[in-house]
Amino acid sequence: MRRRKFTAALLGAALLWLGHVAGAQSNATAETFKARLSPVPINIAMMATIAGAGSLTATLAGKQLTVQGTFEGLRSPATTAQIRRGPKGIRGPAILNLTVTKAQKGEVSGTLELTQDQIADLRSGRLYVQIQSERAPDGNLWGWLLK
Repeated sequence: MRRRKFTAALLGAALLWLGHVAGAQSNATAETFKARLSPVPINIAMMATIAGAGSLTATLAGKQLTVQGTFEGLRSPATTAQIRRGPKGIRGPAILNLTVTKAQKGEVSGTLELTQDQIADLRSGRLYVQIQSERAPDGNLWGWLLK
């Protein structure tokens, strides 16, 4: 009986240790990306409708990307937020949707499953976050996700 209890205790300890090691390894492989959100006018007319600032952090664990950030100072309420694909400084198409507070100040967030191509784009600095607002439907704040 004692031997069974000892074996069970030893097995339990081994499973706990393996779980701890696996958890530590998965945390060690998580990658963090940051973005500073700022207005980038495309033309003179846009300068009157865009304003604000923000920041966000994106964490990639496996194929799952978790995005969390804040923004403030928009001249009109935010309407949508997206992750878009394009080389740094060049606008590109929307590829993923995020959740955004429909106000001039708030939060942007999302948990997304990325494809291998999207992960490669993220690691190469080709993904950015864009927040649109009522007065700036073509984009109010932009920020490239960089390590």
